[in-house]
This record gives sequence, C-alpha cells and structure tokens, in this order.
Amino acid sequence: MILKRTHYCGDLRPEHAGQRVTLCGWVWHWRDHGGVIFIDLRDRTGHCQLVFDPQVDQELHDRANDLRSEYCIAITGTVRMRPEGTVNPKMATGEVEVVADHLMIYSESETPPFPIDDHLEAGEDIRLKYRYLDMRRPSLRESLLFRSRCYQVVRNYFAQHGFVEVETPFLSKSTPEGARDFLVPSRISPGEFYALPQSPQIYKQICMIGGLDRYFQIVRCFRDEDNRADRQPEFTQIDVEMSFITPEDIYPIMEGMIQTLYRELLDVDVPVPFPRLTYADAMERFGSDRPDIRFGMELRDIGDIARESEFKVFQSVLENGGKVSGLCVPGGASFSRKEIDDLGPEAAIFGAKGLAWMKVTENGLESNIAKFFSPALQTRLIERFEACPGDLLLFVADEPKVVYASLGSLRLKIAARLKLYDPNDNQFLWVVDFPMFEKDENGLPTPCHHPFTSPNPEDLPYLESDPFRVRSLAYDMVLNGVELGGGSIRIHNRETQSRVFKVLGIDEASAQEKFGFLLDALRFGPPPHGGIAFGFDRLIMLMRHEPNIREVMAFPKNNRAQAVMENAPSAVDEAQLRELGLRVRV
Repeated sequence: MILKRTHYCGDLRPEHAGQRVTLCGWVWHWRDHGGVIFIDLRDRTGHCQLVFDPQVDQELHDRANDLRSEYCIAITGTVRMRPEGTVNPKMATGEVEVVADHLMIYSESETPPFPIDDHLEAGEDIRLKYRYLDMRRPSLRESLLFRSRCYQVVRNYFAQHGFVEVETPFLSKSTPEGARDFLVPSRISPGEFYALPQSPQIYKQICMIGGLDRYFQIVRCFRDEDNRADRQPEFTQIDVEMSFITPEDIYPIMEGMIQTLYRELLDVDVPVPFPRLTYADAMERFGSDRPDIRFGMELRDIGDIARESEFKVFQSVLENGGKVSGLCVPGGASFSRKEIDDLGPEAAIFGAKGLAWMKVTENGLESNIAKFFSPALQTRLIERFEACPGDLLLFVADEPKVVYASLGSLRLKIAARLKLYDPNDNQFLWVVDFPMFEKDENGLPTPCHHPFTSPNPEDLPYLESDPFRVRSLAYDMVLNGVELGGGSIRIHNRETQSRVFKVLGIDEASAQEKFGFLLDALRFGPPPHGGIAFGFDRLIMLMRHEPNIREVMAFPKNNRAQAVMENAPSAVDEAQLRELGLRVRV
C-alpha cells in the first residue's frame, strides 16, 4: 500500500495548522524527550518535525521507537503550531509540527557509511561511491535543485530572444580542438572511430550556414584531460551562435542572460554593461587573461626605472628582451622575512628564477637590493606603485609570460590571505582582442582559441608575415578571476580559412580530411556569424559559492576521472572487443 502524499515536508507553514497531511520521506534525526518521540522527516524540499505521542497512540509510538536514520517512511497526521518556547527560527518549517496518527514503513536502511548532513568529514571517493546518499545532504540536494531551475531560466531566456534549440550529434568525427578526444569504436566500420564532441563548434556553424540564424543548446561535452576543481571529463555548456552579428551584438545578449539568472535565482541585481579589458591590458595589469578585479594590487612595469639602476640582475634581463614588473602588497612590510621568503617558491612554480622585494618605510625603501637604486629612483618606484609606508613591493624579472604568470598567481594568493575582497562580490568583465596565435613548444603558431576564429580585419595583412601580431575577434566573459565563457566571430570566408590553415601548417589535403564538411559548406553562401560557450557547471559552482565543481553535479567523476559508484572505466568482455575488431595492449 502506498500512502498518497498531500504535501512536501519543506512546504508546511502556520497556515496549514489544523490540516491533516500525508508526508513521505526519510528519517533524518530521532529524539526521545520524556517519552514523546520527535523525528525530523526529510524530502527534497526540506524537513519538518513529526511528533509521536504515546497519549495519542501508544502502538504508533512503539513503532516509531524502532525507526532509525534513513528509513523510508510515510506518515499521516495533523499540523499544529509548536508550543511556546519550542519554535525553531533556523527551520523554514520551525513554527509547526505534525502529530502523527498513521505510519507506513516503506523500507529500512542500514547504517549509512557517513552522516547525512553538511558537516561531514567523509572523503571524496566514499561520497562518490554512495552518491545516492550524498544527494540527500541539504547542500548537494539544493545545488541540484538550483541547477534544475537554472536550466529552465536559460531556456526561457533564449526562447524569448528568438533562439532555436538544436540537438547536435554525440557521435561525431575526431577533429583537433585543443584537447584529447574520447573515441568510440565502430562495430559496423571495423578499425574506424567516432569521437565524443569536445564542443558542438562545427555543428553550430553549420546551423548558421543552414539559415537557422540564432541557435542555442544546453549540451554535454567531453574532453579527455586532467581534472581540476573546476573541470570534469564530461561537462555541460550553454552553447550559442548567431548570424549577421558583431561582438557588439553578442555582449548584451549574454549579459542579459547572466542578469536574468542572478535576478530570478538569487535576487541579485547585476549591473550591465560589463566593463571590457583588452587581453594586452589584462596581462599587463593583472598577469592573467581572466583577471579578478574585486581588488587592486595591480602589476606595474618598472623596466624604465630598472634600466637606470645599478642592479645588474634586472639590467641583464632587460638587455635580453625580458621584462621587470612588480606589485605592491598593502601592509606587507609587516611580513616576516620567512613569510617573504616563502613567497619565492610560489613564483618559482611558473618559472621565476627569483623574487626580489623592498619594504616601504617613512625614509624610503629597505631591502638587500635597495642600495642599487638611488634616492630619486626609489621615489619613482614608490610613486609608480602609489605605495605607502608599511607596504611591500615584490618584483619578478624574466620573459614576459613568466613575469605575468608568477606575479598574477602571487597577486591572487596574497589577496586571499589578506582578505582584500568580499567573497560574495560579483565582478564581471569581458576580456577582448585576444591574440590569434600563440607559440607551441617548437615556436610555431597554434590557435589561441580554435582554427575557425576570425582574425581582426585590421591585422589581416600580417597573417603570413607576422602571425603573432594578429589579434582575433575573440572574447571571454570573466567572473572574479574565473573564465565563465569564451567565444569569437567565426571565419565565414573560405579563402581566409585556408590562409589560417596554412599559417597553422595544415595543408589542403589535411584540412579537407579533418574539416572537409565545414569547408564544403563555406562554398554555399555562409553568413557572417559568431557565438560563445559557457561552462554551465562552472557558472552554477560560482553562483552557489561552492569550492568544487563536483558539488553541483549529480554524478561527477573523481580527480582520477573515475566513476566510483559504478566502477568505470572498467574492463569489458573479450567477445565485445572481438566484435569491434579491437585488442587491448597495455
């Protein structure tokens, strides 16, 4: 027999007092107070207090005495206001309780391997192995419900703005997109493979060539790369593409999506338009192409001052085409020598060969290198950083990418340590004008975004002669130092696409083999188009202020890309391999 549920546990309020209700859920907490048994019953909406009073029903009370944590039950009873002095203001249902008069035990439970609450200390693998129990915890449950609401808001937003939702294939062609593909062997075509999509990039461009004009999709993507706190081998993204547009058309659409999500789900007003920062400025000022702008402590180039100094380490770096930059740590002069020395290894992670420093005092700068800077140069340094007595100046001298990476990382770590920003603050921005190419390990051009990104028309004359000078029409949305989404205007001219392939060392035959269907489509009147893709899981992680992306996904992998609950990946039957024409060699 199944009792027909009338209400969810978390929905009961004072206006339900006097009503008979039927609730279903799991036993959470069990208490015996003077012979009266109190049980917190939990379902997906929250929990409420049940009362089993022997003066009302002794037999029912005795049965309730046998209930244990995580038993699945249903009860019928009457809602009443809690007695004076017993109201729990921390509970949404804390003003009422249900006096039970009927109990149905659907199933018993063994003792869970960890407590079902938000203060657990269980390791990640044990939580993932018993994910169905982990889902019962309030914080994870609420994250998954929040995620579901987010889906609906996104879909409604794009429908209201004239977008067409299109499902693109999961079984696709392997194409180089920057990460390793997950490959799927074909039984029908032995020795050949599908690839799971790293993104629907080419398909959504095809949709534009097909005349759909505005496309979106909340889509699963797959990349065989190492896990991080904000990365998984399979993930979800909000994928968008539009025709007959420029970046100026993309920005307000995506800002509006963010604004709508924060307003409807968090009741937070996000001001628009978002500020914009060129890639070059972002690197120069913050040492990162995804800068956190919630606080200052910006990098400053001191090459001109260093050249006039007598400090040969800085001069040598500059003579070899390197860079000298620094940052000012407010109040950092209070750091001990050990605390300052401990910052060096942080910079060394990114290749910095050393970390120089100076303390700002009322009388100038103090350190073992201050003597190499005249009083006038010391004054210029203080002015350059707008430093005050009690501050600390940190310097790195090296090739630009090392300087940016090391100081950019130190900036974030020190700011977190000194609590220089409000963790609940939301500072969005666009980073624009990315380089078209970067150097690979051999110094050859490789795409910064993907090979279908359009060069800035102003820089087309340099495409072959000076490719690293070429800017792209690419843009990223950043929130508090985290990239939320990235996109670009695409190449819609077949000749330009061929030129880009040649710069990348992709000959015509290889291009046709890898991207032939897109190149063929570009022969038939492709419109100018562009788009963007947002990391959906990452966005929810930030909106929920969770430290790890796995806290907002129902069934994530662990940090070794393993599905612990179902034990995947795993070996398969030899007969399956033979059918696919495969043999395992380890």
